[in-house]
Formats: sequence, C-alpha cells, structure tokens
Amino acid sequence: MLPHLTDFFWNPSSSHPYAQAPRRALDEARAQVADLIGARAGEVVFTASGSEADLLALRGVVLASGRPRPHVITQATEHPPCWRHAMRWSGCTARR
Repeated sequence: MLPHLTDFFWNPSSSHPYAQAPRRALDEARAQVADLIGARAGEVVFTASGSEADLLALRGVVLASGRPRPHVITQATEHPPCWRHAMRWSGCTARR
C-alpha cells in the first residue's frame, strides 16, 4: 500500500494516464480479497469509511427485501447516520 500513499496517489477512477497504476493496484487488491473470501472480484466493494460500509450494507439488505417499507430492527446506540437511514427506509418516524 505504501507506494500508493506516497508515489501513486491519483484517483484510480480517473481517465488520466497517471491513474493507470493505481487502477491496476486496486484491481489486483480486489482480486486478492475476492480469492481470500471465495467471492468474485465484482462482488468486492472498497469503501472510504466504516460509516459508508455500514450504510452500503444496510441499503443492500433493504433493497434485497423487495418490500417498499421493510421492517428494520436496530438499536438506540446505532451509529447516528445508520440509525436515521434505517428509520427513513422503514418508514418509521421514531426518535431516540
């Protein structure tokens, strides 16, 4: 990882030529993680934070339910952004 924090720090999603090395490294890392967990590379998603990962997982579960207002169970100590989204997606107006 170190070279990509010091020398190859360009956005791997960019079309700029400097993005090619980071893009290759990201693709390789995604393939390595996929192999490690028995998944396909296209199923591996890297996020920038725990909050982003939590919200992505919660959104995936809500969408996979196929219900317009799924029953979402969470706890009062849930990370505030996740709690708010869970309440919104389930149609709940509850407050802490």
